[in-house]
Amino acid sequence: MAIIEVNNLIKKYKISEKGHGIFGYIKHLFHPKYKEQIAVNNISFNINEGELVGYIGENGAGKSTTIKMLTGLLTPTSGKVLVNGIVPNEKRIENNKQIGAVFGQKTQLWWDLPVIESFRLIKKMYDIPDNEYQNNLKKFTEILDLEELLEKQVKSLSLGQKMRCEIAATFLHNPKVVYLDEPTIGLDILVKENIRKFIKDINKEKNTTVILTTHDLKDIEEICDRIILIDKGSLIYDGSKEVFKNKYGKHIIADFVIENKNGNITLETNDENFEVLEENEKNIKIKFNHDKLTIMDIVKSISSYCKILDMHVQEEDLEEILKELYRGEIIDV
Repeated sequence: MAIIEVNNLIKKYKISEKGHGIFGYIKHLFHPKYKEQIAVNNISFNINEGELVGYIGENGAGKSTTIKMLTGLLTPTSGKVLVNGIVPNEKRIENNKQIGAVFGQKTQLWWDLPVIESFRLIKKMYDIPDNEYQNNLKKFTEILDLEELLEKQVKSLSLGQKMRCEIAATFLHNPKVVYLDEPTIGLDILVKENIRKFIKDINKEKNTTVILTTHDLKDIEEICDRIILIDKGSLIYDGSKEVFKNKYGKHIIADFVIENKNGNITLETNDENFEVLEENEKNIKIKFNHDKLTIMDIVKSISSYCKILDMHVQEEDLEEILKELYRGEIIDV
């Protein structure tokens, strides 16, 4: 059953067109001109309860605008949004009680208060029952390693510590839907891993629907089963992450450990079918089109230039596929 329904969603902005200098400013003051910009262009999709969805696209694609309409912060120009049966911008308080959100570095914690006091205020704001609050607090403290942070002022926390507390605060009232906008930006690897594990655990235990927007596509790889890809305000793919990778991931990355290298690698084939990503006296990394070449073709060619000691082969990851898409190398999405 769909918990989020988006039908023909459009968001337009008017942008003023001013001339240069003082005369341009005066002319615009008396005869203003505007141009229309479409941030979200006729997007439709449904998200079922409990899904983990990556909502991705380049900067300016319309991701944040869409999320703001789903949370009720923005009113659509046209189209319809329902979140658990509620129109977000018409019933913002009712909608806010059933959702959670993390927007990059914007905090929902009180800067000068200890973390635990922020949690207690959130408890009162959302009318969280005592037993539910205590159970969640204990569980989140253990999973996110918050024990030593609870009595510290928010302003004294590092970025990674603060984000762990932000994530806990977002899930504290057991929201049905959670929007995560760049939740791991600027964090170290261990903190990212803890946050990813936490999100997957809560989703599994409580069937929480999570919509994740991020430029760190490792987050999408680790957390999400489905991706919605938008470009210039329009939806260009909606479906399984694995299906997307299988359909558009045409390349294999082969990493070789070598010795006794003599000369630079060349392959007797069209240049568009392979690319040498890295080459030195000890390593060679090659990306090749697996529809046109086999790993044995690559091994045979490399063997004539060096001795192969070891090799590692992996499929192209989501980030590489999207880079090719943005460069225009994939045109049939």
